[in-house]
Amino acid sequence: MDMKKRIHLELRNRTPADVKELVLDNCRSNKGKIEGLTDEFEELEFLSTINVGLTTVGHLPKLNKLKKLELSDNRISGGLEVLADKCPSLTHLNLSGNKIKDLSTIEPLKELATLKSLDLFNCEVTNLNEYRDNVFKLLPQLTYLDGYDKDDKEAPDSDAEVYAEGLDDDDDEDDDEEEYDVDTVPGDEEEEGEDDEEENEEEEDDDLSGEEEEDDDVNDKEADDDEEGEEAEQGQKRKRELDEEGEEDEDEDD
Repeated sequence: MDMKKRIHLELRNRTPADVKELVLDNCRSNKGKIEGLTDEFEELEFLSTINVGLTTVGHLPKLNKLKKLELSDNRISGGLEVLADKCPSLTHLNLSGNKIKDLSTIEPLKELATLKSLDLFNCEVTNLNEYRDNVFKLLPQLTYLDGYDKDDKEAPDSDAEVYAEGLDDDDDEDDDEEEYDVDTVPGDEEEEGEDDEEENEEEEDDDLSGEEEEDDDVNDKEADDDEEGEEAEQGQKRKRELDEEGEEDEDEDD
């Protein structure tokens, strides 16, 4: 994607002065220029331009509040002296995977008084004898080089991670606010629960009424069966009486 277009998309209808974080990784720069990035981004604190084809940082605008600058996997081989003027508040600088071959290339970084962490992974300079000791001597303000301090203790957390976590927290808060139903008034949930209980009670009453009706139907049927049985017995008894009377009449005639 074209870098200028990417910056336009990243703005998301905001003004440059509202942006604190800008990620332009894998975009196409125009002859090493970061088109669309101007000094109007005066509040920018985090800038990532990984693998965009940069050969120099000379085209960076003045970003007084920039703290972290990601420049890994580009083709930068020098010209770092401009960073002290363009990014005076820089604390973290990642130059991994660039064309840095000797210590003189990074020597201008000593002018960055606030620089705390420097990454030079996969740069030829890391192959020099006593590379780490020499870099710490050259840049005494450094606390971490390639993620480790002078005693080879790993950095617990970089400012970048803390910064990113802060941004994630802000996003989570925004998501929570969006998920919260503004139409819901405190107490409504309790009323809804009461309504559900009433509905359940009504359903139970209906079930009981249905069972009672079924019992009544069974009882009525049994009563009808009993009446029919009694009528049948009475009919048979009457028939026997008539038969007996008939037999008596025949005996008298004889």
